[in-house]
Amino acid sequence: MTDIKILAISGSLRAGSLNTALLRAAQKHAPAGVTIELYDGLAELPHYNGDLDTEAVPASARELRDRIRAADGVLISTPEYNYSIPGGLKNLIDWASRPAATSALLHKPVAIMGAAPTNFGTVRAQLALRQVFVWTHSDVVVKPEVMVFKAHERFDEAGNLVDDDTIALVSSLVDALAGKVRATK
Repeated sequence: MTDIKILAISGSLRAGSLNTALLRAAQKHAPAGVTIELYDGLAELPHYNGDLDTEAVPASARELRDRIRAADGVLISTPEYNYSIPGGLKNLIDWASRPAATSALLHKPVAIMGAAPTNFGTVRAQLALRQVFVWTHSDVVVKPEVMVFKAHERFDEAGNLVDDDTIALVSSLVDALAGKVRATK
């Protein structure tokens, strides 16, 4: 079987984002045969506007859709803002999910994880994100759930994930996503 290509999306725009660092850890610890590519265009996406979603779709939105379609699966790492997902991530999903009948997310295998400095991690954000993916008919990995609480204690100063239990969970999630991809091919 050919290699599995995963597009990794961080819901955070911060330069020192723990969620982006978590995706880099997924990249580093991915199983053999799985390639993870980081998406870095979140800040360039305009606010979703159906008037812009015509034949002249903004280049950044068209690139996002193309990259999701080209990927075998999507891995999202989200922070939690106000008990939910960040607006930029929701905006990205809005662009990716239109038009609904030919959405780049339609039946796409998706895995979700998140890191937060709090004791509760990103539980509520991930629940909100899972609900959004019900509408898009995406094929979401159910387990393992990766909710990295007190995340700042699990990374070193250079942004490397150093907690063995978290590394194992992230690897298991990527493996489960790869399994979903294999099942759909």
